[in-house]
Amino acid sequence: MSAHRKSSHDTALLVEAIRAGDRVALARAITLVESGKAEDQEAAQELLERLSPHTGKSIRVGISGVPGGGKSTLIDQLGVNLLAQGRKVAVLAVDPTSSRSGGSILGDKTRMGRLAAEAHAFIRPSPAGDSLGGVTKTTRETIALSEAAGYDVVLVETVGVGQSETAVANMVDVFVVVAIAGAGDELQGIKRGLLELADIIAVNKAEGDNVERANRAAMEYKTALHILAAGHPNWEPHVLTISARDNRGLDELWQKVEARHEALAKSGALSTRRADQAVAWMREIFEQRLLAAFKGGRRAARHWQDLEDKVRAGDMTPAAAAHELGQIAGVKPPK
Repeated sequence: MSAHRKSSHDTALLVEAIRAGDRVALARAITLVESGKAEDQEAAQELLERLSPHTGKSIRVGISGVPGGGKSTLIDQLGVNLLAQGRKVAVLAVDPTSSRSGGSILGDKTRMGRLAAEAHAFIRPSPAGDSLGGVTKTTRETIALSEAAGYDVVLVETVGVGQSETAVANMVDVFVVVAIAGAGDELQGIKRGLLELADIIAVNKAEGDNVERANRAAMEYKTALHILAAGHPNWEPHVLTISARDNRGLDELWQKVEARHEALAKSGALSTRRADQAVAWMREIFEQRLLAAFKGGRRAARHWQDLEDKVRAGDMTPAAAAHELGQIAGVKPPK
């Protein structure tokens, strides 16, 4: 059997295992997609094309918010609740990666202990590395693979430490921001840009002595959103208080997620949104491959590090270095 035929045979077996809901096969497929090796990328592309007809049937939910807001506790409890309803839940939890050591600092299967033990749940921690938006470069592919494996709810937990959350908002159907009540101005701990992306704001930790503060914080968010929504006539985000620890308010939260998803589907906005997301995905892949191909060229490879060093030392401006790289690539500057 030729190497190509063997590869296609292996891919066919992997497709079959994923469609059967084999979690080990799904993990293998995601590892393949995340690999930077050329042969793995080729196999991953074939795999994604074969599985494409079986994707797109989940509710895709992005979950972000300030550090310490209880996102993992929320996802763990929400996931358990959804499993009890007969759902299959995939969690794509993106670890913040140390820029110095390259090591991930979170252990998602520890943080979501109950969900990790469930047969109909799948948790995939992935290092964000140098990707913006708190998501990996392959999060979109991982969503598609999870859907092909039969997971009808895909929760994407983002880093939530300051990167632009637009990236994850552009790959999910409903975006949930987890907030908490704290001392002083509640709105200081959360970015306006993040609020503008939200479909739902869930003020967590509304329990014990903190209930009144949580209610007050929710009112502040409602006031702020009312002001922000003035320029967005079709945008009506919901605000509610929850306690992930006590499993209170989570059913209402999921009802709002489903209501938002259903409204998008009925209006046709969901199909439009996903079509736009697919085009954005295409552009992103092309840009990544274009840059990789450019850096892989002999002439560019010789100049790349030299120009980086000059910019780092302050001997050259970023714009001048980019212009020189453009000349090497044969790209004319815009008029």
